[in-house]
Amino acid sequence: MPAPTLVILAAGIGSRYGGIKQMEPVGPGGESIIDYSVYDALRAGFDRVVFVIKRDIEEAFRARIGRAIEARCDTAYVLQGLEDLPAGAVVPPGRVKPWGTAHATLCCRDVVDRPFGVMNADDFYGRRALAVLGRYLADETRGPIRDYCMVAYPLEKTLSEHGPVSRGVCRMNKKGTLAEIRERTRIARIDGRAHYSDDGGQWTELPSGTQVSMNIWGFAPRVFAMLEAGFRRFLAANRGNLERTEYYLPEAVGEIVRARRARVWALPTDETWFGVTYQQDKPKVRDAIRNLVRQGLYPERLWDDQ
Repeated sequence: MPAPTLVILAAGIGSRYGGIKQMEPVGPGGESIIDYSVYDALRAGFDRVVFVIKRDIEEAFRARIGRAIEARCDTAYVLQGLEDLPAGAVVPPGRVKPWGTAHATLCCRDVVDRPFGVMNADDFYGRRALAVLGRYLADETRGPIRDYCMVAYPLEKTLSEHGPVSRGVCRMNKKGTLAEIRERTRIARIDGRAHYSDDGGQWTELPSGTQVSMNIWGFAPRVFAMLEAGFRRFLAANRGNLERTEYYLPEAVGEIVRARRARVWALPTDETWFGVTYQQDKPKVRDAIRNLVRQGLYPERLWDDQ
């Protein structure tokens, strides 16, 4: 069984953040969150990294992030373009944003041919999360087809103090597989409890202990055919609203689960997640990483020991 590949989604615009947060320095040696993710992934058994980026940041991304990674493992780049569409489809006038995380994953179909993980560039998932994902993907007893998986976090540990966030809200079966997942794009803490709003108006409380996807998944290559078919359905269903709507990975996986085309195992973790949804989140992320460095979990300068 070949070692798994890690796909890192780094093409998002970062409208809530107000800039290109994928390349922001947060470590004591100027490291980005991506550096820590790759550092943990290499120790978890991954041996190849695929970055999904936009064309207009390619040069800066390769210089700021890619070069250090290229020196340590096989590295590939995929450009997520608006024009990467099924035959007959056209980019609607006014469309600027990428097509979303499920489309970004689909863009890797020509460069990934083995079990692979998918994660966001701007989320710090923690080494235990990468370890449990790596073990699942490297488990030869699951065979060449294998089920899929996701690393599940308690919702309460993933909220921002500075505004609403997007999360894939999960419902699990008793056996530990995913029964349902819904992408909620506005989740916030109100009066100490998590609530979501679909329209920015009425807020609905989410139960304590709700598990969420932070967009860290494990797949087999056969998922690409499912994502491609799902993308065609997405374009057809949203024909009148294609300037801004996105094809989200949690929604795509939810469709696969509802059709019973694959099981998705939830891999619970007690790891602490943190990320930079807003500019105000960055000092907290920096402090958290420096605390991990002080604990000896990471070196002062991440790549100096390589």
